[in-house]
Amino acid sequence: MSNYLYDVCIVGGLGHIGLPMGISLAKEGKRVILYDINKEAANIVSGGDVPFTEHGAKEVLQEVLFKNLFISADENSISQSFYIIVVIGTPVDEHLNPQFTIFKKFFLNILKYLNDGQHIILRSTVFPGTTDKVQDMLLRHGKSVRVTFCPERIAEGKAMEELRSLPQIIGATDDISFEEAKGLFSCLTSDLLRLTPLEAELTKLFTNVWRYIQFAISNQFYQIAVEHGIDFYKIYDAATYNYPRTKGFPKAGFAAGPCLFKDTMQLASFSNNSFFLGHSAMLINEGLPNFIVKRLKERYPLSERVVGILGMAFKGDVDDSRESLSYKLKKILQIEAKEVLCTDPYVKDSSLINLDETISRADILIIGATHSIYKDLGLDTSDKVVIDVWNFFQKGGFF
Repeated sequence: MSNYLYDVCIVGGLGHIGLPMGISLAKEGKRVILYDINKEAANIVSGGDVPFTEHGAKEVLQEVLFKNLFISADENSISQSFYIIVVIGTPVDEHLNPQFTIFKKFFLNILKYLNDGQHIILRSTVFPGTTDKVQDMLLRHGKSVRVTFCPERIAEGKAMEELRSLPQIIGATDDISFEEAKGLFSCLTSDLLRLTPLEAELTKLFTNVWRYIQFAISNQFYQIAVEHGIDFYKIYDAATYNYPRTKGFPKAGFAAGPCLFKDTMQLASFSNNSFFLGHSAMLINEGLPNFIVKRLKERYPLSERVVGILGMAFKGDVDDSRESLSYKLKKILQIEAKEVLCTDPYVKDSSLINLDETISRADILIIGATHSIYKDLGLDTSDKVVIDVWNFFQKGGFF
């Protein structure tokens, strides 16, 4: 490792996964280079700021920037680093099938920058078997490098805390690979778990899919209750009150973001499309916006109403709108409602309008993301029709 200019190169290092990781490692004395071609993000980070919501990251960034933490758009930074952390995940295509070709193309493109003895760490969710396939492919091309799968399991916005508080899984093929990966991650946490790469890949998928199915159960119960004119949250409160066996019963709401849906589809593909529970969860969660619009049409002349969506991020108090179901809701309402107004204090989207205008002009308001600042709006006592699937205002789903 001493022969390298940097300890760690994070490929895609200016994104939600790579940047907090790089900042945290640099804080612990590692020399880290963030390789990323996103010029806008590079300018923001070079100025000492973080281009997205990540609590506690800005202060540490300013402490380590240009000391142990560096930024580059030059692929040569890969060859200058011992550990290469790759935060590219496996996407799904328009047919909901995983695209391993994305990985294959990426590694073929960086072959000339790889040196024997380097250690590649795959950090994002991948299709099961990807780690071994990458290792085999690199060996076929004459590259003797180690490849491990060390998944991130961080809640967006809490990376600076959870990188240190959560256990780190290391999916390693041999003792040397494990010890090298352990040597890197032990500066952040002593809670390390060893698995094979396939076991680690499935652990990450199972975790996300388990959460997705939990949300689907609540969303299905919510729809059943609403269809029968019953307040779902009166039932929810009764079911969870001082009853330990319902401790993991989540509230209803949009189950979205860049991971849950995609990972469920990856697991479905891995099981030869026999994962019927996952497909059912997808239909329920993805169908919630349609259900909301259907119920509104039954109660109001929607074609004569202006509808406002409060929150376009995929969850509360973040600025990430990737795979947000608020946008799916918007598309459906644009067909059914007189006008659709959308607002979000954090999401960067030129089509959004300010909060005050949305509230004043809308006849119906739908809570799309549970941003904390909405608590002070007084919507629970207003004369507006408010659709609050999350029970954010503790008034039931429709009030």
